[in-house]
Amino acid sequence: MKIAHLILAHAAPEQLSKLIGSLEHRDAWFFVHLDGKADIRTFPFLQDRERVVLVPDRVDVGWGAYSIVEATLRGFQAVVNSGIDFGYVNLLSGADYPLRSPLEIHDFFARNNGKNFMEYCSVHNEWTEAIPRLTEYHLTNYNFPGKYLVQKWVNRLLPMRKMPAGLEPVGRSQWMSLTLDAVRYILEYLDGHPVVKKFFKLTWAPDEIIFQTILYNSPFRSSLVNDNLRYIDWSKGQASPKVLTEEDLEHMWASGKLFARKFDLTQFPAVIGELDRKIQDHHYK
Repeated sequence: MKIAHLILAHAAPEQLSKLIGSLEHRDAWFFVHLDGKADIRTFPFLQDRERVVLVPDRVDVGWGAYSIVEATLRGFQAVVNSGIDFGYVNLLSGADYPLRSPLEIHDFFARNNGKNFMEYCSVHNEWTEAIPRLTEYHLTNYNFPGKYLVQKWVNRLLPMRKMPAGLEPVGRSQWMSLTLDAVRYILEYLDGHPVVKKFFKLTWAPDEIIFQTILYNSPFRSSLVNDNLRYIDWSKGQASPKVLTEEDLEHMWASGKLFARKFDLTQFPAVIGELDRKIQDHHYK
């Protein structure tokens, strides 16, 4: 089972290098999208590391903006353009880390071949706080003086937005593990439906909705598993998840997930070392 790990990174070269090392396998390739703001000279290992591909045409990614969707799509396209027959495309951030060995991860996807793993729930029925993302106009993806004042008046004067193309919106976490066929479908769908692309460019945090919505409203719906295989701690109730530490080890391990996020090697370096030991012990049992 060949896996393309698509990693969206913007900083922390040492941590990114460690993440790639933790997932190395003869059937693993790494497609890295480096934020357009990052200095590529601080990531020299991306140039000459085996089976590592730097995604071309880097995007300057803004938080909550469509630019992160664009970065992901360029990564998807780089995977497809490689011509390699991947079983899965596994979307990660540079702040993620595996909870199992590469062999266990590859075995899992081989056993579940054809399933698409993503977290999704109905925006209208379950995730209602996300409704304004779709009904209001958001200029997050654009930079010009007074944009928030313009956004305010646009929302006062124009009618509420409606989902295009008859789509039923679902979503939640942007991190997912998809079959190559599903990735191809997403790329072809957006190429053929510019109105959908235009709609999501005016949506706040569209990366948490667009891919799930496209697949949920497609022939791939029956292949969806409502599990993104990631341990993520939102207990602090903030816009970003908790940075995981050694005190979280038992919880993340007991979750049975394949990956966890997010980690900060400079702030809490010991937790990754402990994870490595735990993974090694588990692998050789």
